[in-house]
Amino acid sequence: MMFRAFAIGAALILATIMPGSAAYRAPLYRGEYTLSFLGLPVGRVEFDSYVDREGYSIQGEASASGLGVFFYDTTGKLSASGRFTDGVQADRFRAEYRYDDKPTLVDIRFADGNVVEVVNEPPLKKRRKDWVPIGPDDLKSAVDPIAATLVKADRLEDVCKGGARMFDGELRADLALSYVSTGKMSVEGFEGPIVTCRLKFTPAAGYRKGRRALEFLRTKSRIMVTFAQLGETGVYAPIHATIGTQIGTITIRARRLEAL
Repeated sequence: MMFRAFAIGAALILATIMPGSAAYRAPLYRGEYTLSFLGLPVGRVEFDSYVDREGYSIQGEASASGLGVFFYDTTGKLSASGRFTDGVQADRFRAEYRYDDKPTLVDIRFADGNVVEVVNEPPLKKRRKDWVPIGPDDLKSAVDPIAATLVKADRLEDVCKGGARMFDGELRADLALSYVSTGKMSVEGFEGPIVTCRLKFTPAAGYRKGRRALEFLRTKSRIMVTFAQLGETGVYAPIHATIGTQIGTITIRARRLEAL
């Protein structure tokens, strides 16, 4: 599904930070991201988020746009919350979207860094024998797709030392960052230093063995993520990313990233 890939897979990176809940009164950041495929616009995300050194509360909206509306009639809402300790510790993730007029819900709750409750509506289908099942250990020290894109670091140079055990309600994957370069970038509301990391994606559980798209992401895809600091929080979020797929490159770009 376009939205699931948008929000969680290629989306590990996509929906970095989204509109914040009024219950969390940290500094507010507002932004817009676009998703393009082979240079053609196919989706967008609009967000506000409340983020400081202690935690985050995020909500947002994503939808198909441009050429994407001809192939995927998809809109959805995302929300996430969590805190910063030695790293990022998720509390809750929720995604509600419609795909071909069918409502879908993914709701994940965490406690002490572990997944404790997962709701998928409609329920996930029964899997075949070639399915790699999720085990109890897979859900320990895991984070949701939005938390997986946030990095708490003391210095720009430390951002690419991170990684995450990402869980999207079905798939568990290991994400590892490695340093590529530093530089500067300017978008509406932001101008400053950035760091680019290469992201290695390794499926761990909750997937079908031999699935070509996942195997390509694991062995051949070049995934590059550029991070920028949110104000003076010490929290870094993606401002640009490219993901190589079997049929072309997906690009995620911030058009706006503004502190209010």
